[in-house]
Amino acid sequence: ARALLQQLPPQDCDERYCPGLTEEEQRQLRAFIARRRQENLGQGLACPVPGPCHGCPCRKCGRRLNKGDPGISASRLGDQFWHPSCFSCHFCHQQLVDLIYFQQDGRIYCGRHHAELFRPRCASCDQLIFMEECIEAEGRRWHLEHFCCLECEEPLCGQRYVMRSGRPCCRGCFESLFAEPCQACGDPIGADSEQVTHQGLHWHARAACFCCSRCRRPLRGQPLACRRGRLFCSDACGRGQDAASTASDSSDSAFASAPSPDS
Repeated sequence: ARALLQQLPPQDCDERYCPGLTEEEQRQLRAFIARRRQENLGQGLACPVPGPCHGCPCRKCGRRLNKGDPGISASRLGDQFWHPSCFSCHFCHQQLVDLIYFQQDGRIYCGRHHAELFRPRCASCDQLIFMEECIEAEGRRWHLEHFCCLECEEPLCGQRYVMRSGRPCCRGCFESLFAEPCQACGDPIGADSEQVTHQGLHWHARAACFCCSRCRRPLRGQPLACRRGRLFCSDACGRGQDAASTASDSSDSAFASAPSPDS
């Protein structure tokens, strides 16, 4: 049942599942539904391959189907057969539940992905978009009124935002709820702040934060070691010893194989 709801969204097939549509949107949806039912909708027939089709190739995988083999035929696509496991959506490759398909240009689709050949789908409400305008961001589309912060629901049309778990978040909510604290200064790293991440820890990219914990040497673009959440530019600083007296010591840190600045 879950697979069928995914493949045949009720909001694609009945305007009663689409609250809030304008009269014009309702008209477009009804016309869209009627056209698809008339021109594209079909249901595959499971039957043994008949004698005249002995040796015919499966429409998807190309392997032979012999007389009496279980096969699926689709009346809208002529005298062609599929293996039952091959009767699947061209886009998502899921087997078609109850053999319900939509054909387009000789290919079969589930209802969801056939509809998306013609209309964009709102990433928030999962309904098809029939409005003249919509929001496009991060490769997805939204109704204008549905592109809002996932936390405070503030409209974000024309505003700056941060994506969080595939949904937009306003800067205020992001910085108060999700921003990582800087290991050096402890302040949240804002959406507009450049950051550096190492071993799952975060720093502001500025020299005052992303620097050696002992000598304060900036570490951006330089070899470094991290011990107990603290950064060091060399083994000497990491061990708390004078660099000159330990320059020839062996080490198991990242600096043993790091290139010199002149190389």
